[in-house]
Amino acid sequence: MPVISPLAGEPIRRADAGRLAGVLKALADPARLRLLSLIQSAPDGEASVTDLTAPLGLSQPTISHHLRILTEAGLLDREKRGVFAYYRLVPSAIAAIADLLTPPRKRTRKAAR
Repeated sequence: MPVISPLAGEPIRRADAGRLAGVLKALADPARLRLLSLIQSAPDGEASVTDLTAPLGLSQPTISHHLRILTEAGLLDREKRGVFAYYRLVPSAIAAIADLLTPPRKRTRKAAR
């Protein structure tokens, strides 16, 4: 998802803006943000629906719905193992969003570390 940042001084292309808006829409839900956080902080960096139900206090179908939206947005990878599906973050997608929202000067300082 390489997108030119409007913060970099170049206007974002229409197709990129549409794709990014879909990703940001997927992120614009408290339960989905918590899901990303729970998956990222899981011991192996992955979790199944059953791992996520209790911490969120939501039903299995609701969690599955949110995970599907995050997966379709390209923020999560899904791997089926037996009867369970395991989800993990797509680091490049998260980094692309962070890069888009980080002003160029801060990006340069961050890369220098």
